[in-house]
Amino acid sequence: MGPTVSRRDLLAASGTLAASALLPDLASAAPAKAAAAPGATLTLEPMLLKLRHTWTIARGSSDEKKNGLLRLTAAGITGCGETAANKRYGQSWESGEAAFAKVKEACAGLSPWEHLAWLERAEAVCGGDSQVVAALDMALWDWKGKAVGQPVWKLLGVPAARMPQTSFTIGIDTAEVMKAKVAEAEPYPLLKVKVGLASDEENVTAVRSVTKKPIRVDANEGWASPEEAVRRIAWLKTMDVEFVEQPLPAARNAEMKAVKAGSVLPLVADESVLHVKDIPSLVGLFDGVNAKLAKCGGITRAYELAALGRALGFKLMLGCMIESSLGMAAAIAVAPLYDWVDLDGPLLISNDPWKGLTLKDGRWGLPEAPGLGVVPA
Repeated sequence: MGPTVSRRDLLAASGTLAASALLPDLASAAPAKAAAAPGATLTLEPMLLKLRHTWTIARGSSDEKKNGLLRLTAAGITGCGETAANKRYGQSWESGEAAFAKVKEACAGLSPWEHLAWLERAEAVCGGDSQVVAALDMALWDWKGKAVGQPVWKLLGVPAARMPQTSFTIGIDTAEVMKAKVAEAEPYPLLKVKVGLASDEENVTAVRSVTKKPIRVDANEGWASPEEAVRRIAWLKTMDVEFVEQPLPAARNAEMKAVKAGSVLPLVADESVLHVKDIPSLVGLFDGVNAKLAKCGGITRAYELAALGRALGFKLMLGCMIESSLGMAAAIAVAPLYDWVDLDGPLLISNDPWKGLTLKDGRWGLPEAPGLGVVPA
């Protein structure tokens, strides 16, 4: 008798097969030169993004982000992707550069049409720098979309009519400043409020005093114990909060069972879920999972994550790092597969180097231009 395969292992394998199925032989639809592209050149350069406000969450503050622009060129076509390092995961611009050099070597000679081979080789050498895998995957999709003259979301078969409204994030600050940020966020119908410090109740009370909009809360691993989490969540319920992200540190996932048992609000995993393979272990601990392209490895892996998360009964949320419209365009391409989205990266910066996206009534438009649909500003 062969080895027993658990339901969770079977679903995990099915998620990977789903991703393979969405990578058809598009080369037949491309012009001859692009269809025969034998290899590609890769470059990486910095993109310094300036934040409109000091960005404060439970872990710290920042005023700018050093992201990266990854270009993949073959047959006269260039696809672009964005790295977005997050120090929470041991990433930096420098670690991304080092991982990128390994990717260039590991993927030398591959055609852009060998998409899964690129991803598998990149994942094998990047270690914790999933941001680089994500940027590479974005660039491959952008290249293929441009090669066949179609937007990426159409290549994926994404249901255009299901785009959720995005939330807009209010970072931690003084109560008065957070009230002012709510006023600035007037165009956006949903708010996400960062918490995780001793000032939580004061800050959320201040925000709620000036808006009746739906509020979602993100603790960013900021609460110290299951008891504290349950107590704070009970209070947040009185503030008409919809759900809470990541109450405890990811290293304490085992304690989330007690939090879930005592919670009066839905709980969404963020730092507790990086990759598709993390999803099965969260059953019974959270109600939803928050995917981010920079965490999971790009568009392809976010598609897989949605398939597996849905199969396991989770609500699905798609978030982002501090990113430009380039990274956001990649997330938007799969966003209709998700229930909730928090795709406000370009809205939080003052020097977006890309253009081409539209936002109306809190919903991102799916671009009709080929590839990811954005161009340099």
